[in-house]
Amino acid sequence: MSSEDNAEQRRGVAVVTGGSAGVGRATVRRFAHDGYDVAILARGRAGLDGAAADVRRYGRRALPLHVDVADENGVRDAVTRIEGQLGAVDVWVNAAFTGSLAFSWDTGTDLFRRITEVTYYGQVYGTLAALSVMRPRDAGVIINVGSAMAYRSIPLQAAYCGAKHAVKGFSESVRTELLATGSGVSVRMVQLPGLNTPQFNWNASAMPGHPQPVAPVFQPELPARAIVFLAEHPRRNVWVGLSTVYTILGERFAPATVDRHLARTGVSGQQTDEQLPRWGANTDDPRDDDVDRGAHGPFDSMAHARDPQLWLSMRRRVLLGAAGVAAAAGAAAVARRRIPGVR
Repeated sequence: MSSEDNAEQRRGVAVVTGGSAGVGRATVRRFAHDGYDVAILARGRAGLDGAAADVRRYGRRALPLHVDVADENGVRDAVTRIEGQLGAVDVWVNAAFTGSLAFSWDTGTDLFRRITEVTYYGQVYGTLAALSVMRPRDAGVIINVGSAMAYRSIPLQAAYCGAKHAVKGFSESVRTELLATGSGVSVRMVQLPGLNTPQFNWNASAMPGHPQPVAPVFQPELPARAIVFLAEHPRRNVWVGLSTVYTILGERFAPATVDRHLARTGVSGQQTDEQLPRWGANTDDPRDDDVDRGAHGPFDSMAHARDPQLWLSMRRRVLLGAAGVAAAAGAAAVARRRIPGVR
């Protein structure tokens, strides 16, 4: 591919935090596949190198940056480097997080603090860094990665659920501030289900079984597709997975019932007796420094690669338009039957 062809196909510059593994890694690949140059912010050097190689395989420019998103100055320095080397940031995706599996009373306050700093403040710092360059240009999209657990908390993940609830509240506040000031910058969110990512091999855990995602489990390429779709379509919020839909709606309409269901199934459902690799907790140190862990975790056999909910969500306008045409046609047919001599 020539440099001229490459420039013609370029669709913009995307930044993905937590882009070395899991959903972030799948999102990096999807952006590059769709013609974006990509900056990757993460801690693990092998994962960063692997993600950058993925981008370059699609003929796009990659900028891997060794950054801990809990370091506000590091994130602000990163946006300066990105704009200097790749150009103006069009899309900023906050996907980095860390988590644990333990009862709240078995989770130390230092671990609570670290999970909150990465999972919540990491998105705050990323959003503010993106706004610092997007608002003066009056253009840009920020996508904050949420979870069904931003609406409905589950057992064993108090710190993570609290952080995701905070991300939702923060994102909605910033969105209304941008609207109030007439800004052309938008904040959008994606809410995720249980996913087959390496997090279950390296999250902190105090439980006897190996951590596993809450079923049904989906592949990380699905949220990656949703994120890139959000970058180019003005939606405030996209839900991935039917399980996300019924989790959010269940909390909205029958929270006490959901409480009892999670009390019965939420602890055992997040553990498996299967012997799977554990790489140590990544809360303080990355676990992809020497080995690139990629996007997928160890649950490929049970993970869904398709999602009817996402398919319908991405085609909502077309489907609503078709429904409107069908309704109009039906109304016209009824009207004709009521008018004598008209068939």
